[in-house]
Amino acid sequence: MEVHLLFSYQNKERKEDDVLQKSLCFILISLFSLLLVGCVQGKGIKNPLNLEVSEFSFTNQEGKKLGLDDLKGKVWIADFVFTNCTTVCLPMMANMTELQGKLKEEDLNVQLISFSVDPAIDTPEVLKEYAGNYNADLSSWNFLTGYSQNTIKDFAAKSFKAIAIKPKTGDQVIHGTSFYLINKEGTVMKDYSGLDAPFDEIINDVKLLNSKE
Repeated sequence: MEVHLLFSYQNKERKEDDVLQKSLCFILISLFSLLLVGCVQGKGIKNPLNLEVSEFSFTNQEGKKLGLDDLKGKVWIADFVFTNCTTVCLPMMANMTELQGKLKEEDLNVQLISFSVDPAIDTPEVLKEYAGNYNADLSSWNFLTGYSQNTIKDFAAKSFKAIAIKPKTGDQVIHGTSFYLINKEGTVMKDYSGLDAPFDEIINDVKLLNSKE
């Protein structure tokens, strides 16, 4: 009787040990998985916007068509401006010009896209002259037009959660002042102030996106 009880007790202990070991293994695997996910996420853009850019095909400052398909496989930065702007566009353009220079210094292949929010006024010829005023390198910076006011209003709202509204009176357009970072798949990953551009942060984020296959 005593031998039987001892055997039962030992058998029970073994089962409890097995359960404990399995539980510990499960906990360790779970912790490892969480750490692995954290490491992977840490290498990407933190808190990405994940906004899908709608398909488009607009006209650049050379009178040539340029669309989303042309930008696939490339990292690009976008903003919204117009040539008659007397306020926010001036520092935005100055900052984008400086950003283009810094990207070149880092040998980063990035396209810059400026969407006009006043397409009736901003013809390709007007945009090209405007770009020249800022010494923009048009080999990697395109200024787009060739659409209606409603088109750019809807496009900005849907693709970038941005405003682009031209009041019925006056010649100034109400629009956002952000710079937008778009990945190679055409997804808006992050936005930054275009008035007080964080150049180092933008360049670091570009490097993260360029390092991904």
